[in-house]
Amino acid sequence: MWWIKNAQVIDPAQNISDIRDVLIGEGKILELKQGITEAEAKAKSGGTEWQEIEAGGCYLFPGLIDVHTHLREPGREDKEDIASGSRAAVRGGFTTILAMPNTTPVLDQKALIEYVVNQGEKVGLARIHPIAAITKGQEGKELVEMAELAAAGAMGFSDDGRGVQRGEMMRLALEYAKLTSCPVISHCEDESLAHKGVMHRGIVSTRLGLRGIPSSSESVMVARDLLLAEESRGKLHLAHISAKESVDLIREAKKRGVDVSAEVNPHHLLYTDEAIARTPYSTSYKVNPPLRTEEDRQALIEGLLDGTIDMLATDHAPHTWEEKTNPFDEAPFGISGLETALAATWQEMVITGILPQELLIKAWSMNPAQRFNLSGGTLKVGAPADLILFDPEHTELIDTDYLASKGKNTPFLGQRLKGFPIKVWVDGCLVHEI
Repeated sequence: MWWIKNAQVIDPAQNISDIRDVLIGEGKILELKQGITEAEAKAKSGGTEWQEIEAGGCYLFPGLIDVHTHLREPGREDKEDIASGSRAAVRGGFTTILAMPNTTPVLDQKALIEYVVNQGEKVGLARIHPIAAITKGQEGKELVEMAELAAAGAMGFSDDGRGVQRGEMMRLALEYAKLTSCPVISHCEDESLAHKGVMHRGIVSTRLGLRGIPSSSESVMVARDLLLAEESRGKLHLAHISAKESVDLIREAKKRGVDVSAEVNPHHLLYTDEAIARTPYSTSYKVNPPLRTEEDRQALIEGLLDGTIDMLATDHAPHTWEEKTNPFDEAPFGISGLETALAATWQEMVITGILPQELLIKAWSMNPAQRFNLSGGTLKVGAPADLILFDPEHTELIDTDYLASKGKNTPFLGQRLKGFPIKVWVDGCLVHEI
């Protein structure tokens, strides 16, 4: 049993943002109130000994939930595996992560979904929930057995990394997924418009002589899938939104009552395509969708603030060092983000006053839990004891020795970040401590 005293509790699900004490026991939140007395603690403990933590100056949040993580297992354990990804997750404050299906083989069968679930339970750190593919082999030709995969533990369906190019296939996916109550996650990219570009198409790409990916490659697909979700009354989630036009389309669709949610990645809030010019051809900034313009970045921030964009997601995409040291044209897309996402966003968005801390936690805990039907996302009495004690003054040097993830491909390498989880509990068990 744990007795956390005098923490600044932020729980958007209960509209709480003040100093509270918290009792944790039997894997649950036992009490949440101001000034718990020793007699009350003894009564709740049932005679069990407790450990006291004086948390003055620190925040207590519900455990963060990342709905977009690439764990690479099965098949590419040289990049990441469920154990290393789980360690990275809890170090970053993520107590639940959803694992994307573009593994080798693709997560399109019951046995593979069960494998990820079982491996996550065996590691015993973060809660690991797999996302199943939309189509078999992510080839866009034949739907997976959605009901069977959902029953095996899949929490959604996505062909992330490729995207469903045929409109009729996406319409069918939205129709059939209604049988499961799971969202269909769209990787919004029209490949015919992206035509194998490597960064945002604009002035910077022209100056650098790199093939560009236009914003329309995303927004055209966003428009298509919003219309299909409206027609089918399906449950749609839009991954890694990056373009101003996409934000505008989502805002209008929500006004019409379309059942849609959307996520944004921290790197799209923090950087623009100019980062690739400032650090010439650094592949740490090569992501898909690409870093876009300042106008796009401001639109994403506005969308997050007004609720058009519902949640934050890391799109943690670890790669080997050898892959990322290839020339920019040849290196794979992706940033390894689980361990730095909260600290970087806190430092650059919260401390600067751009993003309220309550909204940050809402977008990274409550909203993902509600949208994907997950446990957690709140510190209500009786809720699972998934929570993080966050020290806004704690600093870390981000280097290869610090990172638990096998993926060292982060633009924060060599930098000091401020604001980290110093204790993390999952199901009442302490799984990370600084």
